[in-house]
Amino acid sequence: MHFLVAPDSFKGTFSAPEVAEVIAAGVEEGGASADQCPVADGGEGTMEVLVAALGGEQRQVEVHDPLRRPIVAEFALLDDGRTAVVETARACGLTLVAPGERDPERADTYGAGELIAAAIEAGAQTVLVAVGGSATTDGGAGAIEALRASDAAFVLSPTYDHKRTNAEGVRIEVLCDVEAAFEDAARLFAPQKGADAAAVERLSRRLEALAIELPRDPRGVPMCGCAGGLSGGLWAHGAQLRSGAAFVLDAVGFDERLASADAVIGGEGRLDSQSLDGKIVGAIAERCAAAGKPLHLIVGQDALESHAASSVSSVSRAESSGEMRHRALEITRRL
Repeated sequence: MHFLVAPDSFKGTFSAPEVAEVIAAGVEEGGASADQCPVADGGEGTMEVLVAALGGEQRQVEVHDPLRRPIVAEFALLDDGRTAVVETARACGLTLVAPGERDPERADTYGAGELIAAAIEAGAQTVLVAVGGSATTDGGAGAIEALRASDAAFVLSPTYDHKRTNAEGVRIEVLCDVEAAFEDAARLFAPQKGADAAAVERLSRRLEALAIELPRDPRGVPMCGCAGGLSGGLWAHGAQLRSGAAFVLDAVGFDERLASADAVIGGEGRLDSQSLDGKIVGAIAERCAAAGKPLHLIVGQDALESHAASSVSSVSRAESSGEMRHRALEITRRL
């Protein structure tokens, strides 16, 4: 048999390429062949996956973390520098803030705006902004502030044709990892960033107030709630929202590789209801179902009560690389 091995990262533990390599080793130990196809959905790891698939270079720049502390972060240039990838978690990610330091009302996306500005100043004509995994719920206010303070302020226009370019030759495309609306960002995601019930209510009111002030009202628009509303703030200033999962799967040639496979092994750190709401597992499940190919998942945690709706043939738990390899071996031998 021939397997397409297409896992996401196990957040904070293993990168997608690392997971793919371990699973492939288990498949090959079982006597089958494996096509390693690490994936992402606009969250953490998206830049690494796109650089590996399309080629490119990473550049470092001094920016600020979610609490406005100076750090060094990376962005990537693809396509001879014409396209840039900015992974906002590199500047405002939850992993940059220790559990005892988490302050969702203070944390902002200023560093993400600095990364976008740096990519534009490097000459990129298209900036792919991968959102997800943030420590923030500021509706993109920090990123907008940083852009206004830079030479890239011209991109803050809600009227330019983002399907082509604006007058300065730059377009912003936001790769979104969830379908959530702007006004739901605090309720859905702020608790995992350290917000209690009272803080969630205050953050929700703050997002509502910001929505009224923005050039376009992002409330009710799908995908505007990513990264605590960062996607909505950028959309309000003219950015285009895209499914990060669909973009990445197309970029890595997933459909063509799926056609050559007998089965798929995917995976992520935690399988839950959000996995099917714009995340990579849901997108892969849909494509496997359409192609009539079985999908087997190896996950760190399984918090999804039913897998039938997602067309998943089996789910196995694994917390270490050794367990991942063993689970892949089991799947291969079972088939």
